Amino acid sequence: MTITNKKVYIGIDISKDTLDVAVFDSEEYWHLNNNIKELHNLAPQLKDLSPTLIVVEASGGLEQPVVRELCKENLPVAIANPTRVRNFARSTGQLAKTDKLDAKIIAQYAQAVNPKVRPLRTAQQEHLDALVTRRRQIVDTITAEKNRLSTTHPALLERLKRHIDWLEEELQALDDEINKFIQQNAEWKQKASILESVPGVGPVTVSTLLAELPELGTRNRQQIAALVGVAPVNKDSGKMRGKRRIFGGRAPVRRVLYMATLVATRVNPVIRSFYERLLAAGKEKKVALTACMRKLLVILNSMIRNNRPWNPYLL
Repeated sequence: MTITNKKVYIGIDISKDTLDVAVFDSEEYWHLNNNIKELHNLAPQLKDLSPTLIVVEASGGLEQPVVRELCKENLPVAIANPTRVRNFARSTGQLAKTDKLDAKIIAQYAQAVNPKVRPLRTAQQEHLDALVTRRRQIVDTITAEKNRLSTTHPALLERLKRHIDWLEEELQALDDEINKFIQQNAEWKQKASILESVPGVGPVTVSTLLAELPELGTRNRQQIAALVGVAPVNKDSGKMRGKRRIFGGRAPVRRVLYMATLVATRVNPVIRSFYERLLAAGKEKKVALTACMRKLLVILNSMIRNNRPWNPYLL
């Protein structure tokens, strides 16, 4: 296989059972099974092409084994939001959808948009992320089960309650394991100590930030807000001035940040004062709360960057 282009852009479409790999502006294309053996063979093949960028779509976690194998070969890999890729496809007039076409459009998206390469996560980072993700799943299941209590047939009520009790025990065990895992890592332990010094920020927020926002402290305020999805997006056209809205970003991080901010508007003097000023200026509560989320995130980002615990007098 020979690629003559100086810059090589590769798109990979991922499903549970198969992988479709295409090279931008080339006839090179592979269709293979999605398993470890095939991935082991694929990574060196792609490395031989000296790719400028490889883009895979986020696929509910199915992309992670692919990304890991490619990163082991030190290949430049970026994970793209599937909605953005689909919108890009429509903008090019590509309405048909097959696995091969999807791979080709992802490769074209890589060339046109050039999304940022995601750094390889360590085994410890992946382990922590798995624990935090599982905790979130358990919490969602507990909520769903508790919502069923009022509608469950009396004959099944005790069974449902036993399941909730088991889930809550599992949740406590996960909390203990997450805390122990963080304390065993010197860097995470230090960061956790800094983050938890902020009024309103608790262990769940801390573990989620460590697992799912490793860029915290390494980006500027605009970049970190955009990563999480709390940066307002303009909706202006001509003389029309639409409402600013937040969009995209990392939903799990935004979810815990929202809860932390709710608490902070009551117990954190800096966030509470900012929230009250916005309300006094006539801002809607949701708008004010979103602004407070962004402010809290920027504060946390600055604290980690400067390795400095909470001090309201330095803000």
